[in-house]
Amino acid sequence: MKQIEEIPGKLVLKAGSTTLTLDKDYGKATLQKKLLLWNRKPVEFALDDIDDIAVKSEVDGASGATIHHSVVHRRSGEVTVLTTEEAKDAAETVTRLRGFVGL
Repeated sequence: MKQIEEIPGKLVLKAGSTTLTLDKDYGKATLQKKLLLWNRKPVEFALDDIDDIAVKSEVDGASGATIHHSVVHRRSGEVTVLTTEEAKDAAETVTRLRGFVGL
């Protein structure tokens, strides 16, 4: 389950073990992930480095179910999965994130 908190100049997306903070005041994004009980080293990058935020859909090989992810594409070519949700919810997440960063 995801949670999006928005205050002037800052948006925080929490989904499972992933937290993405978009901060317009500092012009940066911070991505924090947990692995089991341990926090991994946060990844920081400029908001200007984000070139797209989209829904990526794929079919699970074992069950045949379609899985929808919201993902961040960076100019470096790196793609980061943020959430796994129903199609409508993933589209809603992407719309809010895109609106915040101005895409």
